[in-house]
Amino acid sequence: MAANANRPALIALTALAPISWGSTYAVTTELLPADRPLFTGVMRALPAGLLLLALARVLPRGVWWGKAAVLGALNIGAFFPLLFLSAYRLPGGMAAVVGSVGPLFVAGLAALLLGDRPTLRTLLTGIAAALGVSLVVLKAAGALDAVGVLAALAATASMSTGTVLTKRWGRPDGVGPLALTAWQLTAGGLLIVPVALLVEGAPPALDGRAVGGYLYLALANTAVAYWLWFRGIGRLSATQVTFLGPLSPLTAAVIGWAALGQSLTPVQVAGMVLAFGATVFGQLGPRGGRPAPADQSRRATRGHPAGGTRTPGAAHGRG
Repeated sequence: MAANANRPALIALTALAPISWGSTYAVTTELLPADRPLFTGVMRALPAGLLLLALARVLPRGVWWGKAAVLGALNIGAFFPLLFLSAYRLPGGMAAVVGSVGPLFVAGLAALLLGDRPTLRTLLTGIAAALGVSLVVLKAAGALDAVGVLAALAATASMSTGTVLTKRWGRPDGVGPLALTAWQLTAGGLLIVPVALLVEGAPPALDGRAVGGYLYLALANTAVAYWLWFRGIGRLSATQVTFLGPLSPLTAAVIGWAALGQSLTPVQVAGMVLAFGATVFGQLGPRGGRPAPADQSRRATRGHPAGGTRTPGAAHGRG
C-alpha cells in the first residue's frame, strides 16, 4: 500500500527530468555561445558527473567499469552529439518528432531484454504521443536531410537502449542512483571531450551570461535531472519512464510561448493536449516494472560490499 501511495510522487519527481530538459533550447539560444553544441554537451555532462562523483564518493569496480562506460556512452556520450547533429541538420522540430517515438523503441527493447511484452495499449499510446509532439513542433520548412534523420534515429535508439539496459543491469548491491548517475555522466562527458576538440576546436571565451547558463545546465538540467531520471528507471517500468519524455518538447513549446514571445496555434495546443494525455495515460497502465536488480556478482567480490571502490574516508554512496 505504501508503495502504491508513493507512486504518483515518484512519477512526478521523475517527470521533473524531461521538464527540465525542455528548458535546454531556451537557455542555449539565449545565454550560450552560438554553434558550440559539443562544448555545451561537455559542459553539461562532465562537471555534473564529477560533482556527483565527489558527493557519492564511490567508484565502479570489476565488471561495472565496463557497464558504466556502456551506459555513459548510450545515455550521454553518444546521445548528446547525435541529438545536436540532428537538430542542426533537420527542419524545425523534426528531431523532436523522431525522438518522440522513444516509447515505441523502449517497448520493443523491453520485450527483448526484460521480457516485458508490449500491449496494444502501450503501442497506441506511443503513437498518440508521437502524433501530439508532431503537431506541437513540426514546421513546414525545408527538405529532410538523410544524415540528420539517421542521427535523430540513432540518438533515440541510443537513449532507449541505455534506458532499458539501466533497468536490466540495475546497480551494484548497496550503490544508490546518485553514484550510478555520476558514473554515467563522467564517462559520457569524457567521451565527448575529444570529439568536441576535434570538431569545434578550443573552448570559447565565456561571459557572465554564458557562465550562468552552463551552471544551470550542469546543476539543475543535468546533475539533478539525470539523478531523478535514473532513480525513476530503478523504480518504475522502462516504458513508464520513457512515456514521460514528451514532456520535454512540450515544456520547450510553453517556454517559447511564455518567455520568448513565440506564438502557439490552435493545432499546436491540440497537439499539446494529445501528447500530455498520452503521457498521463502511459502512467496508468499495469505497473509492469520489476525493481531494478542489484548486481549479484557484487556479493562475490572482495572489499566493500557495495562493489565500488571508495575514495579515502568515503561514506555510503546512496542516492
